[in-house]
Amino acid sequence: MPTSREITRQRDLHESRPLWADSPRISLRTRRSPQRQDYDCIIVGAGISGALAAHALADGKRSVLVVDRREPVHGSTLASTAMIQHEIDVPLHRLAGMIGVDKAQRAWQRSARAVEQLTRIVADAGLSCGFERKKTLFLAGDAYGRRALQAELEARQAAGIEAELVDAAQLAERFSIDRTGALLSDISASANPAQMAAGILRAAAARGVEIVSPLEITDMRATTDCVFLATAEGNIVSARHVVFCSGYEFLEAVADRDHAIVSTWALSTPPDTALPDWLKDCIVWEGADPYLYLRRSRDGRLIAGGEDEESENAYASPQKLRRKAKTIHRKVEALLGLSLPEPDHVWAAPFGTTRTGLPLIGRVPGLPNVFAVMGFGGNGITFSQIAAEIVAADIAGHGDADADLFAFRARDS
Repeated sequence: MPTSREITRQRDLHESRPLWADSPRISLRTRRSPQRQDYDCIIVGAGISGALAAHALADGKRSVLVVDRREPVHGSTLASTAMIQHEIDVPLHRLAGMIGVDKAQRAWQRSARAVEQLTRIVADAGLSCGFERKKTLFLAGDAYGRRALQAELEARQAAGIEAELVDAAQLAERFSIDRTGALLSDISASANPAQMAAGILRAAAARGVEIVSPLEITDMRATTDCVFLATAEGNIVSARHVVFCSGYEFLEAVADRDHAIVSTWALSTPPDTALPDWLKDCIVWEGADPYLYLRRSRDGRLIAGGEDEESENAYASPQKLRRKAKTIHRKVEALLGLSLPEPDHVWAAPFGTTRTGLPLIGRVPGLPNVFAVMGFGGNGITFSQIAAEIVAADIAGHGDADADLFAFRARDS
């Protein structure tokens, strides 16, 4: 039977102190140990991915357990800038050249539907998490110029995804930004990710989901009938299905060429920062490498990030944290044509990427009844919802029409 001695790679998931760490309403009531030994489903990870998986699996009939080695919501979710976009890191016209037009269109369409579903989940649960629907302004940059934006517009229109091409003159007039063009689109949002995850976990707990923290999983044995998990205390819990939603502490059994860990940096300014009025309605990113992304929070902070590096350890450098924060600060000032106050929060984190920008979601090859979700890039919350839907459909036995877009490849023999 396949086993894994080190179930997930342990990482410090963020450096310095992310803005959301100081949020109210992010603590949850948890148990110190599982109430039973066997469950229908065990979810490993109590961040936004685990919360949405629990929400999807909590049907009132299944026994569902969520475990985390740390306090819920205090892993990768704290490091998110929570730009909840339907737009995938790899533009649609480029993705079509990589995986084919049909698959690329389906991936983008599914991403748009996920944002709509997230909007419904927040509304239905009455969550207080600063959730706001937004437009997205995708700016021309050194990687995607005006001609690429035109190709992207045509690709999105062919997929039934609306967007508006804003030329240089309109961009200067409407947004006071000096670029050769931009795409303006709907179907995006922003939120406080910690409050959002905590609220969804509370709603799942109200429907019978059990949350245990801290509980570290140290070993696993997967069989055709059951998955056995060993805990750091030396106990065994089992489930018909196990779902690893462990963020960037990803499952060792699926570490392969399809997935890489890179480093990113972010900052926020104090509340009530003087910002352009249009930023209340838009989130912004650019077609550059590395790209800059930014948004306004409900309390008037400027939240910005970028300067990604293809390194799984660079985020841990205090020197780089200071340098990258200054670079991001300077870039935002230049883009918006204003002077910003010094940030009151700066942070860095690792995150997972794939060549196509699409996440890896589904059954883990060689490990029966084990699922994993990883490689979320800049679309963590959106892809987490897609993952919850796909995994829940598989466990329910009816599958998902888009599961093939995100499936893990069988490991090389």
